[in-house]
Amino acid sequence: MAQLIPLDSFGVTERDVEGALGRVKVRNVDYADLYFESCVSESVSMEESLVKRATKSISQGVGVRATAGEKTGFAYSDELTKRDLELAADTARYIAHSPGGTEPVPVPVRSRPTRDLYPVSHSQLEVATAERVALLNRIDEEARRYDPRIKNVMASFNTEYKIVMVATSEGTLIGDVQPLSRLQVTCIAEEHGNRQIGSFGGGGRIGFEFYRERDRYLDYAKEAARIAILNLSSDDAQAGVMPVVLGGGWPGILLHEAIGHGLEADFNRKKTSAFSNLIGKRVASEVCTIVDDGTLPGRRGSLNMDDEGTPTSRTTLIEKGILRGYITDRLNAHLMGIPVTGNGRRESYQSIVLPRMTNTFMLAGQSDPDEIIRSVDKGLYAVSFGGGQVDITNGKFVFSASEAYLIEGGKITRPVKGATLIGSGPDILTKVSMVGHDLKLDEGIGTCGKEGQSVPVGVGLPTIRIDHITVGGTQAA
Repeated sequence: MAQLIPLDSFGVTERDVEGALGRVKVRNVDYADLYFESCVSESVSMEESLVKRATKSISQGVGVRATAGEKTGFAYSDELTKRDLELAADTARYIAHSPGGTEPVPVPVRSRPTRDLYPVSHSQLEVATAERVALLNRIDEEARRYDPRIKNVMASFNTEYKIVMVATSEGTLIGDVQPLSRLQVTCIAEEHGNRQIGSFGGGGRIGFEFYRERDRYLDYAKEAARIAILNLSSDDAQAGVMPVVLGGGWPGILLHEAIGHGLEADFNRKKTSAFSNLIGKRVASEVCTIVDDGTLPGRRGSLNMDDEGTPTSRTTLIEKGILRGYITDRLNAHLMGIPVTGNGRRESYQSIVLPRMTNTFMLAGQSDPDEIIRSVDKGLYAVSFGGGQVDITNGKFVFSASEAYLIEGGKITRPVKGATLIGSGPDILTKVSMVGHDLKLDEGIGTCGKEGQSVPVGVGLPTIRIDHITVGGTQAA
């Protein structure tokens, strides 16, 4: 069971909280909240067999919000005195253009999330720097041992232990402890002047021991090295319109970017999304069902509650090709008259709340993955992706594949490099003709950016076939 967070861990009293809420929740203010946060972050990184960086940071503060219609007033303070709370409350109220005239505010009643998706203690994350360095040294050795053509290894281990508490003008006071860690490995291989890169890693709301179980951290090193070496012998990708098969797991990042962002409520309320006004309409083939689920234990994108104190949920976004809902926070759900899904998220106490994804993935289908490959006479099999760009207004995207292969005569053959997928999210979903029964979630490394804020997320995908999509490359098909 998630623990009850004491107010005094932030150095404030119930009277301080009530007083600040009373100053901000005035006539014409629909809703107000205080978001308290305390966070300890640690990071160690290695490059060229040397520790390049080791940091530890501690931050604490409060964000105060007032909403009045579509207006949001927001202010924050990294000092948690009574005076600073009141100043932030007054500032948020003024920004929301509310002149004053106090209203009674319910006394916040303490509560806690009804579940504990990540029972990780501080001690399970707080590992001596020497132990972190020893782990990175082993990764460096393992990657170089994989092949002498591995010329450089970069590895980093990051942890975060965050305590949050949300007090609202509706009379709730709820808190959560949110651990997070990530281990990332990148290898550079070189042969005859040809340099290639390979990356792999994993993480989640998990402790240090997770990486040492079954030598998981060494598997990360070998996988990063394997991809780098593979790319040394890869042919240049062919350009043209062709069938593409996406592998399970991390290729779900294409769903996240090309479709998921377009289903966030703020874009749809403002009519800037390609999916605006399409609830109940067909936006994908009938084999596509896509959900956003913040309730998966230990996953990087999961939360017991969002940053407004709302329990996270499993939200069906697209069901058998039909658009069923959007990803919402409190404000946009209220203004649009649709359900709150528990997706109000912020990077820190210094940030405003935005509707954001948690773990977004396509559900498993009926097809056998091998059958999907056999169905393609000539096409591309994309196993992993690197960077990408998306235009939310029309869903157009460009993604680069970091590991891909040719499919020839229904078989996976030669590895290729330099392949990019070019298309439109709303259009590409209508061309998905086969969905595998092998749903896989990513390894736990995803970070999503929006309006300058970064939050941890998860993605997932079974093997799927896209009947035709434009593939960019360096050779004509």
